[in-house]
Amino acid sequence: MADISKTNPQGAERLGYVGLGLMGTPMTHRLLKAGYQVTVWNRSESKVAPLVEAGARRATTPRDVMTNADIVFMCVTDAAAVEEVIFGAEGLSAAAGAGKLVVDFSSIHPDAARDLASRLKDTNGAGWIDAPVSGGTKGAQEGTLAIMAGGDLADVERVRSYVLAMARRFTHMGPNGAGQTTKLCNQVIVGCAMAVLAEATRLAVNAGIDANRLPEALAGGFADSIPLQLFVPRMVQGIHSPPLGHIATMLKDLDTVAALAQTTSTPVPMATLAGQLFRLAKAARGADADALEIYKLSATEY
Repeated sequence: MADISKTNPQGAERLGYVGLGLMGTPMTHRLLKAGYQVTVWNRSESKVAPLVEAGARRATTPRDVMTNADIVFMCVTDAAAVEEVIFGAEGLSAAAGAGKLVVDFSSIHPDAARDLASRLKDTNGAGWIDAPVSGGTKGAQEGTLAIMAGGDLADVERVRSYVLAMARRFTHMGPNGAGQTTKLCNQVIVGCAMAVLAEATRLAVNAGIDANRLPEALAGGFADSIPLQLFVPRMVQGIHSPPLGHIATMLKDLDTVAALAQTTSTPVPMATLAGQLFRLAKAARGADADALEIYKLSATEY
């Protein structure tokens, strides 16, 4: 491996980050604050400049990121975006990758993760960890994300200290694809919780009680949860900027749940209903609206 920059903590590897969106930007900031050398690339330059000002190194292509990093983190929109970053012109696969690792924080189908891992290994020798995240933009900013990993155990342990600069929990779930499968289980719970909490909140409002007090009233009971405490106040008060996540992202994940459920003969009636509600929300509020705007579907006027 190439020499480590003197700005890096002693013994640390050089890091890269591709995809500086709602999650990637705060996650990269946390790596920089921990003192790590990070080379960054994003499709739109406007998101790169603030990180360069914070100490990151600018790359002109994903290939340059792979060339100048030993571990490359990535968080992009969907499987098509991952494909482009890896195998597109000047993609990560165009650089030598032997001894290096790609850690994909994106949420994609488990089969896609396994396919990408295999093809990248065959193309340039780099290893792969699928490591989707849960906790939204708040978790990314505060370093409290839960990250579930699929890949070789030794690879997971190699990146653990860097990931824990961005997350509270990093759990190895099995071989490639296992992280993505775990994330889909997470999204069944979160997507349904958003739909159910929107319903309960609307019932409270329509019945004339103060819905802002639901989290306080239900704290410690069987209905209590992090989603209850976080989502309900934002729904009632109309706090949607910055979004915790986009409607389109939740819908993509629930559609992936439905696809995996079909191939595994798994009944998912609740997740299917939640998916259709988010499809309605996308039509009514727009793909880039905060996922919690599902609450507005039941408003008399919106």
